[in-house]
Amino acid sequence: MRTARYRVPLGPASHTATMQLAWTLLACCCLVLSAAGGPSKDFCLQNINSSVKPGFPKTIKTNNPGVLKAARHTAERFNNCTNDIFLFKESHINRALVQIVKGLKYMLDLDIGRTTCKKTRHPSLDKCDFQTNRTLTQTFSCYSEVWVVPWLHKVTVLVLLCH
Repeated sequence: MRTARYRVPLGPASHTATMQLAWTLLACCCLVLSAAGGPSKDFCLQNINSSVKPGFPKTIKTNNPGVLKAARHTAERFNNCTNDIFLFKESHINRALVQIVKGLKYMLDLDIGRTTCKKTRHPSLDKCDFQTNRTLTQTFSCYSEVWVVPWLHKVTVLVLLCH
């Protein structure tokens, strides 16, 4: 069996030949598209303002299980970044968005409140009640972005801004 070999010319002549080939291909493509009559009518009737846009953040219910887990990871990250002797946990999720990326990225506006549990005891946040003592009560409004890759069992808090 013989293998065909092509000789690639070098120098200015090859550039000219390549450009001529490119223009010829472009002209052929234009002819094919014009003969086809452009995009189909079905294509033009599609709803351009569809609510599903891949890669765009979408509002999601604040009681969604994924949102609740992302909020808990936000609180845990907050606890790791603060020197407070008490643990904080999410008290209210004001708004939640989700974006499909390599996994899911949750964007949350939430409130984090101080609990009665001390950090030294490391209890589950589920068993921690919020402070009722007025002098110890403290709440932060936070924005967080949490990236969840379920198939890798990976959760990363990308952004955490609290005030």
